[in-house]
Amino acid sequence: MDIVLITAVIASLFLVIGAAEPLAARLRLPYSVILALLGILIGAGAIFFLRTDLTDALNPVAEAILGLPIRSNVFLYVFLPTLIFQATLGMNLRRMLDDWVPILVLAVVAVVVATLVVGYALALVSPLPLAACLLIGAIVSTTDPSAVVSIFRSISAPQRLARIIEGESLLNDAAAIALFGLFMSFVMLGVPNPALGDALAQFPLLIGGGAVTGWVAARLAVWVMALFERYVLAQISISVALPYLAYIGAEQSIGASGVIAVVAAGLTLNLTAPGRLPPQAWTQLREVWDLLAHWGGALIFILAALLIPRLMEEIRLTDLGLIGVVVAAAIAARGLILFGLMPLLSVTRLSPVVERPYRVAILWGGLRGAVTLALALAVTESVRVPLEVKRLVGILATGFALFTLLVQGTTLRSVIRWLGLDRLSPIDRALARQVVAVALQTVRADVSRTAENYELSRDIVRAEAKQFGDTLEAAVKAAEDGGEILDRDRITLGLIALAGAERDTILARVRDRMISARLAEQILSDSDRLIEAARSGGRSGYNRAARRAIGYGPTFRIAVWLRNRLRISAPLARVTADRFELLLTQRLILRDLGRFLDQRLRRIHGRRVTDLLQELLSRRVERMETALEGLRLQYPGYAEELERRFLRRTALRLEEAEYGAMREDGLIGAELHTVLLQDLGARRAAAEGRPPLDLTLRRAELVQRLPLFADLDETTRKRLGRALVAQFADAGDVILRKDHPARSVYFVASGAVELETAGQTWRLGQGEMFGQMAVLMQKPRRTEVRTIAPTTFLVLDEFRFRRFLRRSPALRQAVRQAAEKRGMDLSALLSEDDSATKD
Repeated sequence: MDIVLITAVIASLFLVIGAAEPLAARLRLPYSVILALLGILIGAGAIFFLRTDLTDALNPVAEAILGLPIRSNVFLYVFLPTLIFQATLGMNLRRMLDDWVPILVLAVVAVVVATLVVGYALALVSPLPLAACLLIGAIVSTTDPSAVVSIFRSISAPQRLARIIEGESLLNDAAAIALFGLFMSFVMLGVPNPALGDALAQFPLLIGGGAVTGWVAARLAVWVMALFERYVLAQISISVALPYLAYIGAEQSIGASGVIAVVAAGLTLNLTAPGRLPPQAWTQLREVWDLLAHWGGALIFILAALLIPRLMEEIRLTDLGLIGVVVAAAIAARGLILFGLMPLLSVTRLSPVVERPYRVAILWGGLRGAVTLALALAVTESVRVPLEVKRLVGILATGFALFTLLVQGTTLRSVIRWLGLDRLSPIDRALARQVVAVALQTVRADVSRTAENYELSRDIVRAEAKQFGDTLEAAVKAAEDGGEILDRDRITLGLIALAGAERDTILARVRDRMISARLAEQILSDSDRLIEAARSGGRSGYNRAARRAIGYGPTFRIAVWLRNRLRISAPLARVTADRFELLLTQRLILRDLGRFLDQRLRRIHGRRVTDLLQELLSRRVERMETALEGLRLQYPGYAEELERRFLRRTALRLEEAEYGAMREDGLIGAELHTVLLQDLGARRAAAEGRPPLDLTLRRAELVQRLPLFADLDETTRKRLGRALVAQFADAGDVILRKDHPARSVYFVASGAVELETAGQTWRLGQGEMFGQMAVLMQKPRRTEVRTIAPTTFLVLDEFRFRRFLRRSPALRQAVRQAAEKRGMDLSALLSEDDSATKD
């Protein structure tokens, strides 16, 4: 075929892609539906002009369109990795992990249920073998959530709901394609009725092998990209190669799922690359992938839709009934998950509550499209699949995709309107009025500054200021009135605005590189969690999210376990250093929010509500300071090093801005500006490095700070520092259990513990000890000790404890006081130690 003609056809398809988006907005239809309709029209038009005698002039064009090298492997090996990989890069994985249970249920469980329901329903009414019916079930279980997600965003649906749907779609495609490959092998081998247990037993191997392949490939790619730190285009080029190599490696080398490999590679890159690559490189990389995915997604829809007229040519009247069975079974299977399993997960608190109208919208918005058509095309192209199976698979899959696109897709917005999801709630209307009032206050200040800078005519300024002032007064009055809004809701609105201002401040700091790329995503995730928690839970939700932001998560507990059990300190040092930087950054950001409360929100919500918001903010600052002070006590000097690093970053940002201003004013030329920025970049790279944190170097200082060892001489204190073993524990950990033999004594270096014995409880803090009585009395412990805060202990074994007890009067006195407080008499035992000391 003429290469010029093929190039012209492909270029024309890009014109269609460019026109599709504004056309979809004009017609208020999902973008994917418009692309599919255009593709069907182009394909049907090409067939018509090729077969009609009306004109022969368009025959070469029609032949070029119908003769495009569109094969299933083009979809599976070229377009599919692009779409899936970009989806993983655009996800906020930290927020996805909050909802991993509903995402996995909707993705994996829903795919398996849909495959089985559709497969067995077809097997009852069609002449196809069970393996072919299950293959069709796997093909139609893939979903395209873009339509329902875009509508949810336009109607201000909960962000968490849209995030669950996006995460479900990503894993849904991966699971469905893995099942497709499994049942496709049975069909090609001629196994009509595969044992379901044997089929599903191979499923973990497909998933696990693909995940390991993708993870290894991504780790290698990130390592190579980090070597090319100054070459952004080289880093982007490596990222482009990654999904395709992972896909091919998994499929061809070990027989695993290539789609799972691409998902694992994308998630790994998303988690690790922001901390290893410069911020501008990561931003450009994601922009490139957004464009590639936009083109790839549009092309896969149009090219797949071109095939629909060809696939539906041999349709028979009985096939329409089978399409109806597939439609009914697929909708019933998805409804079973949404209305049966999802409420059960909500009752058990494993999933957020999804209101019934949203579940109906998700059910009706489960469109099928390009992936379904690509998988059906792969079946029709296989020479090892029987002809009747190929015909029915092509017709049923295509018919089902057409139903979802042309019936569900075109009526989805009407269903949203019928469900009442397009109407704002009272609190959302009040929030909209508040946003307008706050924005207009900012605009007024900026306009006044502009008028002064350009020395505009006073009459014009006065007239415009009066008109704008009237608009502002009306907006503020509307925000103040809101008669239907309760005081509780006003506090919620204020917290949402406060959390939004916090997020804006974080984004500004990230752009100015005052927050490291390593922690930027985590801090932004915490701010998003604050906004959502304030919307759903008001003051209590906001407080829970704020406490969680400074709490110790599962990563810390794993690092503690590695340090305590395996003596591997590097993970704990990294997590602790991250926590240091996170607390310092959040403390600086929170201090900026006080001005926002006074300057923006006080006039809208009044003094009483604003004072309450200020109190909530002050409590957050206090918790932050307490947590930071605890770390400072453990690692003196490290916080100061981080603050110096922050100041160096600030100075570099100001220096860069000054060079830019001098360049714009013509004071320096382009060459000198480039040289200065290169030198600035080298110094910025050096400033990005974080000072090392060694957990093992501070024991001597901790010993020196404990009053119990104050009377020891320097030599003994150093010897004690070497003998003590550091142990870390999270809040709620059980340190000592009842009836266990006593072999060690614990000193609280930082944090706090609670002792429970004989129905009584005591709380011990920094500088106090426990476990000494059981050691001295040589009896099993009758006390259980649990941490009530993240705590660092210094642990001394029984032999060394007795030796230091003989040398330290202060330690013996502390033991006596603790025994007296609990009504115990250790005088005889301590007298023996005194005698041993005199001897």
